[in-house]
Amino acid sequence: MKKAMHGRDLLLFTLGINTALRISDLLTLTATDVAGDYITLHEGKTGKSKRIKINAVARKAINELAPADGPLFPSRKGGKAISRVQAYRLLNAAANRAGVNIEIGCHSLRKTAGFHTYKKTGDIAQVMRMLNHATERDTLKYIGITQGTIDETYETLCL
Repeated sequence: MKKAMHGRDLLLFTLGINTALRISDLLTLTATDVAGDYITLHEGKTGKSKRIKINAVARKAINELAPADGPLFPSRKGGKAISRVQAYRLLNAAANRAGVNIEIGCHSLRKTAGFHTYKKTGDIAQVMRMLNHATERDTLKYIGITQGTIDETYETLCL
């Protein structure tokens, strides 16, 4: 996907998969919001405060691709940020260019971050906190860990 994107669109994708922010929160970010070591915001959906450490990959993308001021993801039609619909369109166009044959949506970025965090840490509680979920069950379903996945794990365990 990254190879099929550039500029603003690559920045959106990179920050999305590295911060696990909802698209509605991601699109509100400005250049000022990502100038330091952390992104601090109040989530639109939950109203909860959130502080996200900007990792090296996200920092590199910000340094190379972010505008000097204004919205982080400016619309070509004016001084506002792109819409959710436009974000969806650009992600799908990139998926098509990259030959990705699964449905990609704005929420795919957040789910990708959650899935890879779980895969790396194995700590469902950490993923729950990162995504601000209330239950383990919701988080496991959200990141695609189903009963089928668990069944496959038992089949391959063979100790």
